Amino acid sequence: MAKYVVLMNWTDQGVKAAKDTVNRFHQATSLVENMGGKIEICLWTVGGYDLIAIAEAPDDETLSAILLTLAGGGNVRTQTLRAFDEHEMEQILGKLP
Repeated sequence: MAKYVVLMNWTDQGVKAAKDTVNRFHQATSLVENMGGKIEICLWTVGGYDLIAIAEAPDDETLSAILLTLAGGGNVRTQTLRAFDEHEMEQILGKLP
């Protein structure tokens, strides 16, 4: 499965409901798994982002559907980075001229 780094910031609504953030994470984990993905880790952070997650999904389209569903809850906005592990990077490098 493809790996992604998901950078998240709370919306105003998400901040107002901050006490529910862990419960929302558990709900999000179930949603992601039901849609064929997996959250490897989620970290609450201080700085430019409120949360950072490492997630897996079968493809970009599935992850996009997952994140649109989560964003539709109104608590977070996301930025996503496609990530490559060592094996995938070796395959990429093998395609260089």
